[in-house]
Amino acid sequence: MEKHIVNTERAPRALGPYAQAVRWGNLLFVSGQVGIDPETGKLVEGGVEAQAQQVFRNLEAVLAAAGINLRRLLKTTVFLKDMAHFKAVNEIYAAHVPAPYPARAAVAVVDLPAGADVEIEAIAALAD
Repeated sequence: MEKHIVNTERAPRALGPYAQAVRWGNLLFVSGQVGIDPETGKLVEGGVEAQAQQVFRNLEAVLAAAGINLRRLLKTTVFLKDMAHFKAVNEIYAAHVPAPYPARAAVAVVDLPAGADVEIEAIAALAD
């Protein structure tokens, strides 16, 4: 098996030495996405809700670059700078991620890249 890198200009560039996503066999490992607008390279304004909406636009763009969509998610991890944002992010998550839902973890962290309030990473299936 060979590792294949997935990148798209429709999602923000990596903030460090990593790929937006890596395909390994029938799995896609998507790096954590924060609420950076790929056109401006800046974190969107409007708080955690606006950032979460942008996170999903970025996540969808990376998945689309691999030829799939949110229905193919197997596992996600949601990183929150403040667990008080759990409810708001959870509502946005539920509006974007279709049932049957993937496995998921949500954790509070001290800080996130670019001063973000939320970050989501994912593992998705490329084929059945």
